[in-house]
Amino acid sequence: MPDASHSVEVPVSIQDAWSFASDMDKWMPLMPGYIEHELLSGSEALWTFKGDLGFTKKIIKLKIDITGRTEPSRLSFQIDGVSDSVGGEGYFEASALGDGLTRLTGHLDISGKGAMGFMMNGVMKTFVPQTVEELTQAVAAKLVESPPIPS
Repeated sequence: MPDASHSVEVPVSIQDAWSFASDMDKWMPLMPGYIEHELLSGSEALWTFKGDLGFTKKIIKLKIDITGRTEPSRLSFQIDGVSDSVGGEGYFEASALGDGLTRLTGHLDISGKGAMGFMMNGVMKTFVPQTVEELTQAVAAKLVESPPIPS
């Protein structure tokens, strides 16, 4: 099962990191190759992006189901392929490192299913680590560039 995690330290409070990561509308557009997303409910969304699989670029459509919210530290989600026979899970996790400094970790675990699963898993061994790193870095950059508005 191809999986990867990537962590980055961001100069924001854990609460600000949670406010961003817990809102799918904020982080879904940051996916490399993002095309669109559609919120189906407060905990479900369809996510469409173009994945660079090395030898080809492919439109990928996934259904994301939020499976856990542990404020302010973890958002967990289930991944189910709509366009391809894939499935898995992921999460964003935040850890306070001190006043105004947070470690943000993104994790994805996705594997192919069915007759093509073995071949897909071989390709995703490179795709998943690269994607989770780029997505986590993009979320961190957005957090730094968009400080919260004081109430």
